[in-house]
Amino acid sequence: MSDICTTNKFQIGQVLLERGLISDEQIAEALSVQKAEGHRKLLGEILVELNFCTENQISSALAEAYGVPYAQVTPKLCDPAVVETLPRDFCEEHVVLPLFRVYDVLTVAVSEPSNVFMLDEIERISGCKVQMVCGTAKDIHATLQTYMPAANVFVIDDIIEDQTLEDFSLIETMAEDISNLEEVAGQSPVVKLVNYLIYSAVQENASDIHIEPDDKRLRVRYRVDGRLYEKMSPPYQMHPAVVSRIKIMAELDIAQRRLPQDGSIHVLMEGRSIDLRVSVMPGNYGEKVVIRIIDARNMLKSLESLGFSYNNLELFREQINSPNGIVLVTGPTGSGKNTTLYAALSEINGEDVNICTVEDPVECNISGINQFPVTEMAGFNFSSALRSLLRQDPDVIMVGEIRDKETAKIAVQAALTGHLVLSTLHTNDSPGAVTRLIDLGVPPYLVSASLIAVLAQRLVRKICPDCKEEYDAPSNIRKVLDRWGVEDQRFYRGVGCRKCRNTGYVGRIAVHELFAPKAEILDRVTQGITLKELRKLAVEQGMVPLHLDGVEKVKAGITTIDEILRVTNYSE
Repeated sequence: MSDICTTNKFQIGQVLLERGLISDEQIAEALSVQKAEGHRKLLGEILVELNFCTENQISSALAEAYGVPYAQVTPKLCDPAVVETLPRDFCEEHVVLPLFRVYDVLTVAVSEPSNVFMLDEIERISGCKVQMVCGTAKDIHATLQTYMPAANVFVIDDIIEDQTLEDFSLIETMAEDISNLEEVAGQSPVVKLVNYLIYSAVQENASDIHIEPDDKRLRVRYRVDGRLYEKMSPPYQMHPAVVSRIKIMAELDIAQRRLPQDGSIHVLMEGRSIDLRVSVMPGNYGEKVVIRIIDARNMLKSLESLGFSYNNLELFREQINSPNGIVLVTGPTGSGKNTTLYAALSEINGEDVNICTVEDPVECNISGINQFPVTEMAGFNFSSALRSLLRQDPDVIMVGEIRDKETAKIAVQAALTGHLVLSTLHTNDSPGAVTRLIDLGVPPYLVSASLIAVLAQRLVRKICPDCKEEYDAPSNIRKVLDRWGVEDQRFYRGVGCRKCRNTGYVGRIAVHELFAPKAEILDRVTQGITLKELRKLAVEQGMVPLHLDGVEKVKAGITTIDEILRVTNYSE
């Protein structure tokens, strides 16, 4: 083990060995796992994941390795007047907590003592000399939440030590008396179950959690990669308390069980904020709950990572850098429209550009962009917000959705008066956006004068790389491809494995159809043109239909032909 001591990287392992907390074989196994995973995790993290050490033991060893004191961080150790020396966001991002100050020396707890640049930043912000102690991230987060709680925020890290369903079956009967539900909803098994559902859903990259009561059965399903699958079936008697617990977290009325309710929850997990949109609706067997998970880690992407072909990417970039006009992203619910818009905004974001958005709700906060959530109950809807926004001197405006005549007309007027407007619309294809705007009451000549691009998209699942294999497509698939002019094509699929839950797919990617109308098409729009004629002209001018863009991804071995046939109108 002499090589473990040669660099700082392995000092923590040497300390743990000297303390007799781990063996040579255990640290060798951890190093092997770290290498296999491409060194994406620290050695200490892997030792904790393998249950070789506790987080406290790792923090204590880190402290010794870097020559700093170790502290068991608790609220009693903090001076409440000193905790707010640093902004909450800074403390959360860097996992740091001000403890106390003696004259001009500020003592802070950190989870990673090797970050000297962070200490320089703390000195700059606080104006004090900094002395650090090492503590666990869990203790730092918990103490921070005690003294600087965010509104309606729940910390759910380390929510449950033993994630077995036996712990959740402790409640065998459930009182129907409303006065008892709030008390029951706070009992440990219910809290553990709800926290576990949220935690595991985020870990599995689920977009939604469905909690569905049936006749004497309670079913929990996750939506992963656009498809639902059953996660578990807790005891049916827990349903009223589970719903009440979620209502309490979302600040809803637990006594109201006859009307739908909507709310939101903000949770902290692994140091990052995750928004949960809660919808509760009464059904035949009780209230059904759907929780939409909005994770900024999945929302903020670059344009390059969204699956654009080279030509579509270059053309789309050209359009979103136009000085004025309307750029629309279309597709059904759940097709990734907002992710594409956020990527476009991030692309053109800069200190010399005033970008303003009107959203319902704001799903992802982007630094440097002014984002405004609509409040329908207060009369602050898309049209009124957009009208007010024009007085904020914007260069670029993003409207969450054009859904009515007034919003459409204001968006067109904004585009005609020198603004770039980005928005979404529900249409089946990109040329269909033209007829949809006309249906909303926008005169054809204003549509042709303002519309510069429409991007239609769908999400298809990607083949699991761990179980990918080549196969021969059946004759009916070959006939469809022959009709599309695709010949001698290799086909791949996932046969199913543990990583992909035997589905053959992991993750999703978008297929696109980009319509950037040229002068001939714009003239025809003004004169009047059918959707079929418009689509034919668009293809003649170079637009690649959705299904053919998907075929390119099939050729590259990214997805399957079955996925393309599932999400596109391939009859054309």
